[in-house]
Amino acid sequence: MQNMIQAGIPYIILIAAMLIGLAATVMYDPYISRKHRRVMLVITLMCACLIVQNYADSVLGYSAAGPAVIRLRTLVAVIGYSLRPVVIILFFYVIDPGRRYTWAWVVAAVNAVIYSTSFFSEICFYITSDNIWQSGPLGKCCHVLSLILLLYFLYLTFDTFRNAGKTEMLMPVFNVLMIIAGTYLDYRDKMDRPITFLTIAIVISSLFSYIWLHLQFARAHEEDMKAQQRLQIMMSQMQPHFLFNTLATVQALCSTDPEEAAKITGKFGKYLRQNIESLEQDIRIPFDKEMEHTLNYADIEMVRFPNIRVETDLQDHDFTIPALTVQPIVENAIRHGVRICEEGVVRISSRKDGHFHEIVIEDNGKGFDKDEVNNRNGLHLGIRNVTERIVKICSGSVDVQTEPGNGTRVVIRIPEEVKA
Repeated sequence: MQNMIQAGIPYIILIAAMLIGLAATVMYDPYISRKHRRVMLVITLMCACLIVQNYADSVLGYSAAGPAVIRLRTLVAVIGYSLRPVVIILFFYVIDPGRRYTWAWVVAAVNAVIYSTSFFSEICFYITSDNIWQSGPLGKCCHVLSLILLLYFLYLTFDTFRNAGKTEMLMPVFNVLMIIAGTYLDYRDKMDRPITFLTIAIVISSLFSYIWLHLQFARAHEEDMKAQQRLQIMMSQMQPHFLFNTLATVQALCSTDPEEAAKITGKFGKYLRQNIESLEQDIRIPFDKEMEHTLNYADIEMVRFPNIRVETDLQDHDFTIPALTVQPIVENAIRHGVRICEEGVVRISSRKDGHFHEIVIEDNGKGFDKDEVNNRNGLHLGIRNVTERIVKICSGSVDVQTEPGNGTRVVIRIPEEVKA
């Protein structure tokens, strides 16, 4: 007996270390919410209580029989049977912390009351005068109620994350199967162990649940960052001075050329709509659609500045790119390059170059010193945003070739998509 209890101490220390590490990680995880953090910490505490309960039950099970030992062992057993459904209910809050789960807590309370009858009745379980644990008619009540709670946990998981991928659902299912397997192993193996298979399964499930929860929140955080980036990109394109100057141009044309004013108003409306629609673009859009948006912008600017023109030579169309990639570069070329030229020209061309789609935007503007700009503020905001998204979304590249007085040439290269 002494050897068995001592042999279990290293396992207890290992599991306790796992729980301490879990609690510390949860405390400093920047992704999970405050509610989820509290739930995971409570689950960790409940697991620690189960470890203590298991070890105490094991020690008392090998102690000399006596009224005090029997009463204490009964108390320890009641605590263990009462805690197990509570831990499962706490996992509900990992999935959806906003619900109350009143019915589940009622089930847990009924379970605790049933096992509490063991102090004065043999209906659930009892300890013989020889310190032998015996099951009563309701001895499996905890297992039945826990199975109901586990099934509801699965339902809650699939209901809450019905839009998630099938692979993501494997971890909650695995947790449930592991807990069921731990219960089965305890039922099959009648040996008294310092730590039961079920407790070990619950501790491991807690770790896996935290990892799963972290992945969910990390993905949500990444989606928020994408949304913020899309908003920043859109706002960077909808410069107030461009909006005001376009409206002023339309106002002036209303008295001199109403037909042209109506035409520019239509293009301006399309420009604004496409900017707003870009907020919803998580994937690439057809190159032709991006060019439509770019040319709407260019047409408006060419009305405002008759000294500039935008030319196109599009030989390659059949590919996709992130929204707002060509238009910001054309805007930079007009605003910072050709606007002050006597005859400013911006050329947009596309062609297939091996396994790459190549887009070139070049102008005959004033150009700029790349080293000076990099040392001061980095590349222009529009080019910097485009570069980040081309690299991240398309695994492509953006090359800026420029020098003062000789214009600017921006080359976007996007790898050919492999078609199934």
